[in-house]
Amino acid sequence: MRIDKYLWSVRYFKTRNIATIACKKGQVKVNGSLVKPSREVYPTDGIVVRKNQINYQLIVLDIPTSRVGAKLVDIYRKDTTPKEAFEHDELLKHAKDHYRKKGIGRPTKKDRRDIDDYLDESE
Repeated sequence: MRIDKYLWSVRYFKTRNIATIACKKGQVKVNGSLVKPSREVYPTDGIVVRKNQINYQLIVLDIPTSRVGAKLVDIYRKDTTPKEAFEHDELLKHAKDHYRKKGIGRPTKKDRRDIDDYLDESE
């Protein structure tokens, strides 16, 4: 089975087209090497998929005939992604909130009008 079709069928990507684009951009590796979307996948292959700044690592256990339900995904792949990858993602979310809180920085249009109204009243 093609790598793009496999990633779509085990629900790593919502559409097969998105999986194909990810392969073309170099976000998918099979056994440590970048692959084209047409690369065939076999059981025991190791796949690394970069999605949302997380490197998902999985091992192919079996090849599905078509797209499978969410409950059946574990039959066809084994997820070996380290927990540190998800913890790093959480830290990035907190860091972004820390440096840029809502309402700080350049005023919005509404903020600007409120400031102008305040200044007009004080005169």
